[in-house]
Amino acid sequence: MKKAVLLLSIFSFAFAQEVKKEQESAPADRSLQLRSKYDERLKALQITPTGQRSLLNLSLIVDTSFVARNKNDQEFKKLEIPGLFHRHEGNGHGHEHGALNEKRGFNLNYAELFLYAPVDPFFDLYATIPFSEGGAEVEEAYAVTRGLPFGFQFKVGKFRSSFGRLNAQHPHAWDFANQPLVYKVFLGDDGLKEKGVQLNWLAPTPFYLLFGVEVLQGENEQSFGTEGFKVDDVEVGDTRKPNLYLGFVKTSFDVGNLSVLTGLSFATGHSRVNHLGEDDPHAFAGKTKLYGFDLTAKYMIDSYRYISFQGEYLYRDQKGTEYEFHDNTLETEELKKKQGGFYTQLVFKFDRRLRAGIQYNLINKNNVKKNGVKEDLPKNLPAYYAMLEYNPTEFSRIRFQVGQNRAFFHNGERKTVNEFILQFNFAIGAHGAHPF
Repeated sequence: MKKAVLLLSIFSFAFAQEVKKEQESAPADRSLQLRSKYDERLKALQITPTGQRSLLNLSLIVDTSFVARNKNDQEFKKLEIPGLFHRHEGNGHGHEHGALNEKRGFNLNYAELFLYAPVDPFFDLYATIPFSEGGAEVEEAYAVTRGLPFGFQFKVGKFRSSFGRLNAQHPHAWDFANQPLVYKVFLGDDGLKEKGVQLNWLAPTPFYLLFGVEVLQGENEQSFGTEGFKVDDVEVGDTRKPNLYLGFVKTSFDVGNLSVLTGLSFATGHSRVNHLGEDDPHAFAGKTKLYGFDLTAKYMIDSYRYISFQGEYLYRDQKGTEYEFHDNTLETEELKKKQGGFYTQLVFKFDRRLRAGIQYNLINKNNVKKNGVKEDLPKNLPAYYAMLEYNPTEFSRIRFQVGQNRAFFHNGERKTVNEFILQFNFAIGAHGAHPF
């Protein structure tokens, strides 16, 4: 009897030690459990606790695609959305190595290296390094606290902002191969990723309720920007840095088999745009306010089938001075923009390995005034996509997507873009959930 009690005590002690190790080595990001409710792929890719602080968690994700499009690559590069988006030399509005699925034919979109490890009892360290044919960049590199009191958590480094729902997600977590149109026009091809700090507070409520603030450098030129410029005798200085201030509140709750995630976001900062070296030279200096609302609802039919709805609305209020050349003469104009748009999508997982979905995009507000005079610009600009996805395992994905974008123009004429994408995505290694 004494031997049995002794063995039981030894077993209980060993089990407790293993649980303690697992808790210590688990990622500090407390949104991990919540994220897995909405992104089932993370259940397979999330970091496996090792109990060893010195062991690095490492993963590689490769994304490649075949694109068929009714516009050749040169035509596609010239397309723009008046008052909202235009392509220009240097890719200043987009990804440093090009947008996803950029060219007809075969594309190697990226090979993303993800690293994670606990630093010590106080911090976790994360890094994301995407590689492309154009080179490599440090997309994210940040530390997160593990145990601040009273529900606080602090993040420092370079990271994807928690603005909205989709911005914090890497492209391999998206339900569609393309970035939503409203994200492209307000945040650029690569979204809002900045150097800075974040402080968030998890409220002691029976449901998930998170408040957060961010102070960021504000270098995203699509809506913000920091570098000054000189136009003839007019010189505009750099903005004060940090330049971008952001706040958000997010909540999640369950009603039976229905899980709901929703949030409000707000960002404000000064803007600097310098496109003076182009064929159509212009520059802008002013201030931008960006508002966001997101809603995700996921209904579980059974253990693996579900229906998921996701949508976001973004609204931008921008004011400042635009500098343009007309007949080699510099003109300055007071510029005011009030613009908004949204995307909604519905995804149905009807089989253990199969999903289908549709997405609707619309820019519904494009109000631009120069010197108090309203510009005659197009609005109600739509794009539609449908996808069918097959997942042989949780670590591989084959996606068929068709779509039509009716938001693009060239020389004042609408240019409809019809597109087919065959996308392949593969993941190896231990990959944790990305933060909100």
